[in-house]
Amino acid sequence: MKEMSIDIETYSSVDLIKQGVHAYACAPDFTILLFAYAFDDEEIDVIDLTKEGLPDTVLAALVDESIIKTAYNANFERTCLRHYLNRELPAEQWRCSQVLAAELGLPRSLKNVAEVLGLAEQKDRRGVNLINYFCKPCKPTKTNGGRTRNLPEHAPDKWVDFIEYNRQDVAVELAIKNKLRCFSLPQSEQKLWEIDQRINERGVGVDLQLVEKAIEFNTKFQEKNLAEMTRLTGLANVNSVAQLKGWVRTETGRECESLDKKAVKALMAETENPKVKRVLELRSAVAKSSVKKYEAMRNSACPDGRLRGITQFYGASRTGRWAGRIVQPQNLPQNHLPDLDFARSSLKNDNYDMFELVFDKVPQVLSELIRTALIPKSEHRFIVSDFSAIEARVVAWLADEKWRQAVFAKGGDIYCASAEQMFKVPVKKHGINGHLRQKGKIAELALGYGGSVGALKSMGALEMGLEEGELQPLVDAWRLANRKITKLWYTIEKAAVDAVKGSPSSIAHGITFNRRAGILFAGLPSGRRIAYVKPRLEINKFGREALTYMGISQTNGGWTRLETFGGKLTENIVQAIARDCLAESIKRLEKAGYEIEFHVHDEVIIDAPKDFGSLEEVTEIMGRGIPWAKGLLLNADGYECPYYRKD
Repeated sequence: MKEMSIDIETYSSVDLIKQGVHAYACAPDFTILLFAYAFDDEEIDVIDLTKEGLPDTVLAALVDESIIKTAYNANFERTCLRHYLNRELPAEQWRCSQVLAAELGLPRSLKNVAEVLGLAEQKDRRGVNLINYFCKPCKPTKTNGGRTRNLPEHAPDKWVDFIEYNRQDVAVELAIKNKLRCFSLPQSEQKLWEIDQRINERGVGVDLQLVEKAIEFNTKFQEKNLAEMTRLTGLANVNSVAQLKGWVRTETGRECESLDKKAVKALMAETENPKVKRVLELRSAVAKSSVKKYEAMRNSACPDGRLRGITQFYGASRTGRWAGRIVQPQNLPQNHLPDLDFARSSLKNDNYDMFELVFDKVPQVLSELIRTALIPKSEHRFIVSDFSAIEARVVAWLADEKWRQAVFAKGGDIYCASAEQMFKVPVKKHGINGHLRQKGKIAELALGYGGSVGALKSMGALEMGLEEGELQPLVDAWRLANRKITKLWYTIEKAAVDAVKGSPSSIAHGITFNRRAGILFAGLPSGRRIAYVKPRLEINKFGREALTYMGISQTNGGWTRLETFGGKLTENIVQAIARDCLAESIKRLEKAGYEIEFHVHDEVIIDAPKDFGSLEEVTEIMGRGIPWAKGLLLNADGYECPYYRKD
């Protein structure tokens, strides 16, 4: 089948990084500047769209289903071209080489992939400066005549360079495709990418009235509290840490090295000066006040009031999980208010004084209302459903830990059951030995992937009331109760190490490890794979042989050598399988006619007419067995709501 490789250069006054490609392409001043393309391995051509339109041959190719369109991050090219041409460009006709790179464990950026692969064709390093010059608004100055945009005629030499830069991007993409030609994205993943394109194009509604009032109320809260701080302190700038430290020193006679959250809390507990205590209370309240997510919603909503592109396909290259974008739906604050309806209506009624009187902690209430700004269409409702304890179910299934599977089969509470196995006594939530459930929960969350005392501490075990001396016995008790899971870590590690040492294929618990073209693959039951680039065995700091590979550092984002072990490998595998279970449910739900507007972790948010579908059907679809995961017991729960919230 014929292919057309594409790269475009564009202009928009909207910030692409902060607001996303959909808002970017919806801007009134959005346009495509350059269009570089090549059919198969033919010569690359660049169309200067500031001087001419797209040739008929190119226009025909863009809608010809017999021609596959490819791009590195095809979501960008396809979305921009849809808006530029004002016509649909079916996702089925597109392929994204970035997704393949991510699936192979490579970096996400075109530049970094080319470097890692050692290609002869590399990204033009002049690109950043050229993009900043031609693709973004410029600051008006006397020198540039007060203009807010740079055009080709303002820098003809730069424009010539920009054309070559555009051409080179296609050359690099072609080189990447040729280098990775021996690999292919599983067809199931291609279909999932196509569905993901439609979900992100669909977007989710935003209650812009609520958003604007939240921003306005936050401003009033800030102004009121800062005014009181100024009155009490007499300072010229109460936001100045240095000035406020000096004032505290004058009032209390003590030095305070910091005014961070922890220091302020300690100082408030220690001081008996009511004025100082009040000022610190006000500072703490102002510090908690943030409307960044509201601002992101307002700034990134498209003209029709919908927020698009908030999930990124294959956002996590190791597991394939989706990542959050723009408003980061994965970390929206939870709801704990007893009456969200009243809080929302109070905010939208535009009476700040009454709102502050009713809700003492204004920033906290505004924070809890963020989720509720995401709304379904008129006469529709949200159906929200998520898997129950999906990772715990997957790891029990992989390890064949039968007592855990029995708990799931009976609809039991895994935290209680885990505590019962560890402490050999009955444990009931809010009942007999109920206090042990928390220890079971902490152990489950911290120890499932080889974690020990350090993992318990990181999970907050000490803050939750456990004593230092309890931690190691807790680790020992959990591992003793979960012998098969503990064995799973070491079996998985051995299979991976054997593959690196040269074994053609090593299988452990249904996971197939093999090495091909310098990549260690962990084949999943779904047919998908996890990739570890350039694996090798090295002696680690503990003097033992360890498996290492090349990947993205979590600390500095650089491409570096990383160490892994059985527990971490197991975590990657479990999370990847859980992701594949969600993917299967997404496909089934879309096929059943349900419109998913976004999804978060293991949760789907569906916008459905009030007379269509049901929560019962949605949870049944999500809880269905999966052919490639026989014996895996899935279960889902959920609720219906007039706006997004946590039940």
